[in-house]
Amino acid sequence: MNRRTLLLAAALAPLSRRALAAVDPAIIKLQLPGQIPWGPVTAAGNQQAVLVGDPGQEGFYAVMVRWLPGHMSRPHFHQHDRFITVLKGTWWMGSGPRFDPESTVPVPSGGFVTHYGRGIHYDGAKVEPCELLIVGQGPGTSTPAEIR
Repeated sequence: MNRRTLLLAAALAPLSRRALAAVDPAIIKLQLPGQIPWGPVTAAGNQQAVLVGDPGQEGFYAVMVRWLPGHMSRPHFHQHDRFITVLKGTWWMGSGPRFDPESTVPVPSGGFVTHYGRGIHYDGAKVEPCELLIVGQGPGTSTPAEIR
């Protein structure tokens, strides 16, 4: 780095600290990546972070879900529509009551998916982890629907 770049960076650093300090927590709730409240890894190979609301109750909710590589849900459905944005990695999904991971379709980072209420599906990660943002109306419970 040259001297001019270093001086500019030094001059702007206090401004960015002041800008963060100026955010009123009564007006804006800011959670940086290290502050996301990730829960434990489940037996199914995913983690969940509840950001807004309670997915187990009536009303709006927003959760982040992290799938670990090599893990997928079994066929299931949700009572209400859910809206999913892939934040990181590739998310794989399939539809129908028969579990067939080989037939799943990839959704890359930046992709958006609507799971319609009562639509049977399964999903997860294959070779890389993926992170999703899921929003919907609760309760957002899963009902198993697999035919073997």
